[in-house]
Amino acid sequence: MPHSTLKLQPGVDQNRTLALNEAAISYTQLVRFIPDKQGLGLVQKLGGWTKFFNSTVGSIVRALWAWEDTNNNAYLGVGAQATSVAGDGLSVISNSQRTIITPGNSTQNVAFSSATIAGSPFITITAAGSYVYSTDTVYVETPISVNGFNNGYILYGLYPATYVDGTNQFIVQASDSLGNPLNADTTTTGGTLPLFTFTSGSNQVKVTLAKNGYQVGDTFTVLISLTAAGVTIYGNYIVYSIVDTNNFNILITQIATSSTTAYLNSNQARYVVYRTPLPLPTSTGYGVGGYGVGGYGTGVAPSNPIVGTPVASDDWTIDNWGQVMVAGLVNGPIFTWTPNSGVTIGSIIPQAPAVNDGCFVAMPQRQIIAWGSTFTGIKDPLLIRWCDVENYNSWIATVTNQAGSYRIPKGSAIVGCIQGPQQGLVWTDLGIWAMQYSGPPYVYQFNEIGNGCGLVGRKAAASLNGTVYWMGQSQFFKLGGSGVEIIRCPIWDVIFQDLDLTNASKIRVAANSYFGEIAWHYPTLSSGGEVNAYVKYNTVLDQWDFGSTANSTDAISIARTAWINQSVLGPPIGAGIFGGTAYIYQHETSLDGAGAQNNQPMTSNFQTGYFVISDGEYKVFVDQVWPDMKWGYYNGPQTADLTLTFYVTDYPHSTPQTFGPYAFNNQTDFITPRFRGRLMSIELQSNDPASFWRIGATRYRYEQDGKF
Repeated sequence: MPHSTLKLQPGVDQNRTLALNEAAISYTQLVRFIPDKQGLGLVQKLGGWTKFFNSTVGSIVRALWAWEDTNNNAYLGVGAQATSVAGDGLSVISNSQRTIITPGNSTQNVAFSSATIAGSPFITITAAGSYVYSTDTVYVETPISVNGFNNGYILYGLYPATYVDGTNQFIVQASDSLGNPLNADTTTTGGTLPLFTFTSGSNQVKVTLAKNGYQVGDTFTVLISLTAAGVTIYGNYIVYSIVDTNNFNILITQIATSSTTAYLNSNQARYVVYRTPLPLPTSTGYGVGGYGVGGYGTGVAPSNPIVGTPVASDDWTIDNWGQVMVAGLVNGPIFTWTPNSGVTIGSIIPQAPAVNDGCFVAMPQRQIIAWGSTFTGIKDPLLIRWCDVENYNSWIATVTNQAGSYRIPKGSAIVGCIQGPQQGLVWTDLGIWAMQYSGPPYVYQFNEIGNGCGLVGRKAAASLNGTVYWMGQSQFFKLGGSGVEIIRCPIWDVIFQDLDLTNASKIRVAANSYFGEIAWHYPTLSSGGEVNAYVKYNTVLDQWDFGSTANSTDAISIARTAWINQSVLGPPIGAGIFGGTAYIYQHETSLDGAGAQNNQPMTSNFQTGYFVISDGEYKVFVDQVWPDMKWGYYNGPQTADLTLTFYVTDYPHSTPQTFGPYAFNNQTDFITPRFRGRLMSIELQSNDPASFWRIGATRYRYEQDGKF
């Protein structure tokens, strides 16, 4: 009887039918391809993973980042999705210990009370029960015209606070548009909030705010929703006309149904205090008065500093500024945390934009780049802002620094940004822009380098070996020396016909330098909104494979909600969900997988398309198959146990007959499936612990067996 070899074509192709995908692979789970000397891909079991951190994380992890401090201590920053009640949003893992550093805040709505002193920029604010200390930052969300400034001063935005009495009062510093101190002209108290006057049948609204200083064309921002006269005011409004020093008009998109007046926030100031408690020595405290007045170590020690309510978080973007961790709260401010500083939680950068969609640290000049940023408190989805070089406390552009901003002129929103090779890369929903450092006066040059290749989700792009890869709304792309290129994807159907675009922000790219792979973990239409599938691209072989949580064992899950490539902490680290609980795993560290426990067997398998075992009018009978495998690691135990299943049919769309599964190992010379047909597909699977395999040249014996 003649013999033949099962010669597998490398890579996975799901776009083809099983019959068209002859002798190639159609389905995979937990496998990868390894190059051989002919440049083909040999199928082998995927590397396993173990728990990086033995305990669970309280909520779904959305961001990871690894770095070292100046003492060579390694840290893993963890950004988790959390409600303000859970308080588990931001943490740091070092030496197997996890410290929660979630920033906290407190919100007060109180009648405005303040005092100014002639010749001083400091404003003393009274807010009963505020408990504001000198490490805290106050976000004044209501524009307030403060008395004492002849040319007017509007108190609004983020302010570093100075401790006064620890209970009812704190101090902030007035500053001009360049951030310079602005001195009061008289000693006085009080101030006013905006009063809105609506006229029935009109979309013009008069705003009364003493000595406001607004000019026609300026932007007036309302951060607290106001509903009156049948309309709602919230967001940015252009000053339409000036009435007098204290009054101006804005235009809204709705028509007032009555004539009335209403104060913003019911004429109460709103203070959001971002808390940064520090341990202070007994009987010492911050001096009363402004910076440089009173001095440290004098005055009365604050009572126990309060942390406030942990900030709610859907996602984070994390980077490091030297040894300092930089964490951007998506749709929120930017925080820092420094190892061994005594700071117990993340500290807000008060000079940074109050709202951003994300941030990263640009290299080599070291600047924080914030995107989806703001000047007013309302997020501008196309705005990029950056701090001064080597100074993340300076964000206002002047002729003496390199802070600045740029608004991308095309697209509806910036979806994501990364520091790429020698340049920053900015993706909108429509295309990609290069952000190249040029130094003063413009600091950065922005050039569109591709269109029709927008990013699908905030964290769907990564750099690997000098090339940048990303997932678009309907294609995969790469940016190399030849510019933007589409990556052909033979499993397009699996991904883009089943991708849950409403949850695209949860897609996570997973670069793996160990094997030259880029994977994307994504939610399918049936996933309930959470990541449950992956697609993986071997950049060396230009070959794909895929898998999903639904096809993995009950003991493990491969879907990842966050990922970092090889780092100071070693092999890649990913976060996943098992049994509704979040864990952090380190990959390529085991022959097995991990769920709630380490060393759980991985169900690795692949299935081919149909082999045409007979092109003529005769069926073929197969009675022996001779496996050929690598059965374990080099110089390791050769103990892999596998199964082969054969699917045989005469017509491509008929339900095939199943033969097997047949178990085999390195002691098996051959198996005897004894089947006849015209088309044959094989499935190879393993589910044994602590094993490794790689397929070789499997052969089978056959003979002609009657007319079809």
